[in-house]
Amino acid sequence: MVQETAPSNKLPKIIVAIVAVLLAVALFFGQRLQQGNNSLSAQAKAATPIEVALASGRPTLMEFYADWCGSCKAMAPNLAKIKQDYHGKVEFAMLNVDNTKWLPEIEKYRVDGIPHFVFFNRQGQTLGEVIGEQPESVMRSTLDEIMADRIKSDNAKIEQQEGQTSPMTTGTAAKPTDPRSHSSQAQPS
Repeated sequence: MVQETAPSNKLPKIIVAIVAVLLAVALFFGQRLQQGNNSLSAQAKAATPIEVALASGRPTLMEFYADWCGSCKAMAPNLAKIKQDYHGKVEFAMLNVDNTKWLPEIEKYRVDGIPHFVFFNRQGQTLGEVIGEQPESVMRSTLDEIMADRIKSDNAKIEQQEGQTSPMTTGTAAKPTDPRSHSSQAQPS
């Protein structure tokens, strides 16, 4: 006697498995693509050259950063959102401290910890600086104040803010009593 078997239900299971794998791959690459737009290198490529930014007639936010900087990486997703929201209203320039081309600017703004942000008005005049990781709300409110011309170069400057930084490994170390040393411990000379 020949035993008949029921028709196989393997085809629907295989289709479900293939669809699940394709969704997982799409999610993986979608996340990587989104993170790629938030990365420091992607933001640096999209940044406006500082000379162009300062001559644009728009407020400018200049960021000193490095690819190895943990604090810079931590702020990158929030800064990507800010840059998207203020696109066309504010210029964003990024200066990599590992590039010796920016040594004059590094010295001019006494950059000894990163991220280090410098805010400029529409005329390219320095309004103030903030150092270290900053809440997104601080960055946005400062940009809003500058855009509304409520911060003037001849008025009170932007309040000095200091957050967690990655110390610069090049140049001279800050004195231990210098508030820009970003540490309460003595720095080796």
